Amino acid sequence: MQRAYAGRKVLSGQTLLADHAIVVRDGNIEAVVPKDSPRLQGIGVEDWGSVVIVPGTVNTHTHSFQSLVRGISDDLPFFRWRDEGIYRISPHLGPDEIYTGALLTFGEMLRYGVTTVADFFYVHAGGNDNDEAVIRAARDLGIRLVLARTMYDWGGAPAAYRETVNEAVRRCEALLDRYAGDPMVAICPAPHSPHAASPEMIQAGARLAEAAGTRWHIHVAEGRYEVEMISREHGRPPLHWLDRLGVVSDRMVGVHCVWLVEDEIRVMGARGVKLAYCPASNMFLGDGVTNIPLMLAVGVTIGLGTDGPCSNNRASVFDEMRTASLLQKLSTLSGETLPAETALAMGTKNGGLVLGLPVGEIAPGYRADLVALNLDDLSLLPPGPVLKHLVHALHPAAIARVVVAGRTVVERGRLLTVPESEIAAQTGRVTADGRLLIKADEYRR
Repeated sequence: MQRAYAGRKVLSGQTLLADHAIVVRDGNIEAVVPKDSPRLQGIGVEDWGSVVIVPGTVNTHTHSFQSLVRGISDDLPFFRWRDEGIYRISPHLGPDEIYTGALLTFGEMLRYGVTTVADFFYVHAGGNDNDEAVIRAARDLGIRLVLARTMYDWGGAPAAYRETVNEAVRRCEALLDRYAGDPMVAICPAPHSPHAASPEMIQAGARLAEAAGTRWHIHVAEGRYEVEMISREHGRPPLHWLDRLGVVSDRMVGVHCVWLVEDEIRVMGARGVKLAYCPASNMFLGDGVTNIPLMLAVGVTIGLGTDGPCSNNRASVFDEMRTASLLQKLSTLSGETLPAETALAMGTKNGGLVLGLPVGEIAPGYRADLVALNLDDLSLLPPGPVLKHLVHALHPAAIARVVVAGRTVVERGRLLTVPESEIAAQTGRVTADGRLLIKADEYRR
């Protein structure tokens, strides 16, 4: 079935096209043409009026279950934040809670214009039931999902996270087989990090990605503690150590990469490693500032991520664009660093390149994932420098419509798939009277 969506402006690449329409068939973009094009004859055209239609934003890294922990361990040093929040509560989350947390996270993201999300998920509890709950939430809401199924065997983590190498590979393979060819769900392996996955686990994840033809994701050098630990134990910093394991390649997506030295960054560029950059989370946790100017200079493809809802507490990639631009300007003491157009590409097309999906661009052959922004919203005025406004000024109230795979899922700021009242009720039910905290503390006793 063909249809077309039109607006006063359409952002295709870095070009704003006036009075154009986007032709969509079966969830994919077929053409971008003027409104008066003969190509539109016989096609139902929805004219959305005074809007600019931009690509749906791409969130390259989050942990959806963490919405249930949001606010509980804010404003603490990293290890207390982890131990008193995530580690304290997450082992007691079953499929119902995981589903609810994912609904809350993904629903908020859709309202903020996120149409594709990579969920780095690790509360497996001895199987794939919790993973399937995340996928079910994404399907119910209509968001495009990459499930980065974490592989985790560090003995200091909660038992609900830990698996043997063989268990992790077998369970990840089962999901890869189950969702092979699914246009809305992709699976990839994700060894947690150099400090939380053994060398054998990391190598197994990289091999599995190679066999399946997918990316593989891994946290790298988020905090100085990991650099110090890996350097002490293995005699070299994290990315050089991963390179020695033989896993650094163009299939690798490094998350954060805050504390890499220049030589490691040059290896990333030479090997085609992608970056999932989470600037607000790096600020929230006091991690530091990733060297984005050098990464861009050596050719690293950079996408943006919100990270988990309890290490950022917002779910907007538009917000990450602004944060990335301002943080890099501050860290380099130069207003020229990371201009709006570069930040916008990171949150859209580059996110698709990081994830290996045809998303984040309004062009033939890409998925029909779109966001319509009200050009009359005060945050997009005065008229003219629209791309600058998108990054530096945009308010969420300007988001008029969100479309995923050609299907409208948000209109006038409201979810059309799962009612927000239902998400709120389910969240209240699973967290009522501090239930999760009580359950965790009773378990500890």
